[in-house]
Amino acid sequence: MRMGLYHKSKSVIALASSTRTDGTVNGTTVDRYQATAGEYRTVLFVVTTGTITDGSHAFAVQESDDDTTWTAAAADAVQGTAPTITNTDSDAVFDVGYVGVKRYARIVAVTTGATSGGVFSGAAVLYGTRRDR
Repeated sequence: MRMGLYHKSKSVIALASSTRTDGTVNGTTVDRYQATAGEYRTVLFVVTTGTITDGSHAFAVQESDDDTTWTAAAADAVQGTAPTITNTDSDAVFDVGYVGVKRYARIVAVTTGATSGGVFSGAAVLYGTRRDR
């Protein structure tokens, strides 16, 4: 059988879909260690939007050794640019990668200036296992 993306990746929820107004929301912890595959080398965060009516929704990638203490991921551990979504970004898709060495990663969204806000969600695609699953 040909080995492809399906065999070397796994998708998980990174940020539940919801209408967001002002405030900060921490995404779901993404554990790069999966018992069936070992450690995944990279995480691709995929942010999708529905209708964005107002406000600014800025994303950042965070990392942790213990799933308790979180810090901003170092610039060299982030591939691409974490998006800032506005009302011109309805029905869009954005990607940002994490290639750092910490076991846990997540995305964080900070919404400001929103009255009705917007709908967005995130998925994480773990890729590059150390062993095939």
